[in-house]
Amino acid sequence: MTNAALTIYTTSWCGYCLRLKTALKAEGIAYDEIDIEREPAAGDFVGSVNGGNRTVPTVKFADGSTLRAPALLISRLVSWGIVD
Repeated sequence: MTNAALTIYTTSWCGYCLRLKTALKAEGIAYDEIDIEREPAAGDFVGSVNGGNRTVPTVKFADGSTLRAPALLISRLVSWGIVD
């Protein structure tokens, strides 16, 4: 793990996860990635913040808040001044 502002919880087969990672890389936004199928505790965490559903991608911010709607991610990053 790094000191990235974002941690994204993914699976290897998730198309939305791939799109999110591509967009973050294009914006130069550093993130840590955790595959919930390889890390059972991560899957439990994702379920705990998504009403029992292991919904991916789930994004966790440095402040501990989470977001599961990638479309809202950029607007949150803009409001925090991370991207323009």
